[in-house]
Amino acid sequence: IVSMDTSVFGPIVHLNVGGTRFSTSRETLGWIPDSFFSSLISGRISSNRDEQGAIFIDRDPEIFKIILGFLRTKEVDLHHVDIPSLKREAEFFGVMPLVSRLSVCEDLEHSSCGNVLFHGVLDFPRSDEELPPQREVLMITGHNSWIAVAYSRSVMCYKVKENSGWQQVFVTPHLDEDVGRIAINAKVHGMAPDSKTRMVAAAFSSSIRLWSFQDEAQFTEIGRFNMTASIDSLFFIGSQLVATGRNRHDDSGRVGVWNAVSQHWQAQDVVQITSYDTAGSYLLLGGVNGGIYYIDMQKFPLRLKDNDLLITELYRDQSNSAITALSVYLTPKTSPTVGTWIEVAYGTQSGSVCVIVQHPELVGQGFQLFQKFTVHRGSVCKVMLSEKHLVSVCADNNHVRTWTVTRFRGMISTQPGSTPLASFKILALEPIDPASSYAVGNNIGPHGDRDQLQLFIQKLFPLSDRLYVRVSSSGLRVAVITSIDGSPISCFCLHECEGSSRMGSRPRRYLFTGHVNGTIQMWDMSTALDIFAKSDTKEAGPTQDELLQHLVRCDLTLSSRCSTP
Repeated sequence: IVSMDTSVFGPIVHLNVGGTRFSTSRETLGWIPDSFFSSLISGRISSNRDEQGAIFIDRDPEIFKIILGFLRTKEVDLHHVDIPSLKREAEFFGVMPLVSRLSVCEDLEHSSCGNVLFHGVLDFPRSDEELPPQREVLMITGHNSWIAVAYSRSVMCYKVKENSGWQQVFVTPHLDEDVGRIAINAKVHGMAPDSKTRMVAAAFSSSIRLWSFQDEAQFTEIGRFNMTASIDSLFFIGSQLVATGRNRHDDSGRVGVWNAVSQHWQAQDVVQITSYDTAGSYLLLGGVNGGIYYIDMQKFPLRLKDNDLLITELYRDQSNSAITALSVYLTPKTSPTVGTWIEVAYGTQSGSVCVIVQHPELVGQGFQLFQKFTVHRGSVCKVMLSEKHLVSVCADNNHVRTWTVTRFRGMISTQPGSTPLASFKILALEPIDPASSYAVGNNIGPHGDRDQLQLFIQKLFPLSDRLYVRVSSSGLRVAVITSIDGSPISCFCLHECEGSSRMGSRPRRYLFTGHVNGTIQMWDMSTALDIFAKSDTKEAGPTQDELLQHLVRCDLTLSSRCSTP
């Protein structure tokens, strides 16, 4: 390193930028005050020289060529130029007139008002009570025209009111323990004690709190229930609250149910539960022993006195591999005399995907194996059987396999059966130390009703400020959602809200994103799907270039549990 002296520079300055030689005039380099080059020429900074005496600068020569062109002509051609990379280099060299122009160009692509899909924002609520400083949104879940939002020590409920937008209706008192799961039941049930009552529940490490509330923000705590087990899931089936968990002392499973009619809480030990799904009044449970069990929630009011949840084995996998994913599909009744044809898709720890069926006329014979696929080498973590597709996801960086399902009169058909459709990945890098609620709040899907177009929501890394919305059957990109204020997205939820009371109004799908600063941003997925259907160009995403540019903001580590750091 040599100290630069202004006398060293003649009218021509020779530069070696990343191995490429450039020659320019001293006036060209020095016309911007307080830039890297003016400081270099004035001797305020030092530099290296190569063997031929040219000043060596260890930067990208291709981008420097554009910057030097701007210094010469005060103009820049942005065709086929990566603007973020050019702006980053211009900031390094202190070429502020170019930085200003590039900032304007970036503003053309991004607005603090979001794009056409942006639907609104709910700011972190102000309260007279002292709330904890932890503002990060942990989970969002929805039911009808309501959403429940979980922060570290509080749960809030919002309702969309016609012509007046979303309004906060309910907030829990300050909670003494971090929230691990939430569930909301916003449908008014006639059999509930108060026909105007809606319910929201929060699960902690091994206990549950349940509140009832009305539109006027009047709320009552119904009760506190102890699972005596580590809680893995919490949800409503009708007006009944269900929780599943795992006993710490022997790794057996446990199921708890609160019934709205009897106001009774009941918990029962079962085999360790590795998956579940609901269909109508049925709850299906997948066991570590390869068994699939079911509970008929409609029978509870008649049999609660027996202190038995009536858990019945439905099917046993032929290889006794743990049932790690479940999906139930109930076909519409084809006639008043014929019952419902039941189809169940399940994935196993060994990587197989199976479809079993039960014809209403052959109930006594139980379920029959319809198809089996062995296309995954890792544990199957998700499976979805819908009207038109079978989708499975395995633990190999969310590798997805999809099939087209053939149906006859609504029932799955063997001719030609399920045919392969697509194979792709929904890559999502894990946090270094994932909290128990991270996987719940960032569930990739598939999301959506079984008779609709279902979607995957892809967040590349934990503190990402954008989401990729993709069709679950093909992996094609529907939209890219970018935080309007640049804040990282901590969780998300795809939810369909009921239509307005106007004649012909249809339900609309919204994507709710929770952020580390406590805000909730809303995005109109119905509009996104309409645009996607009309578009001639269909692309998957993210591309390799998008992935690499996006990962600049991500710290990768070798301590992750998945095969990709």
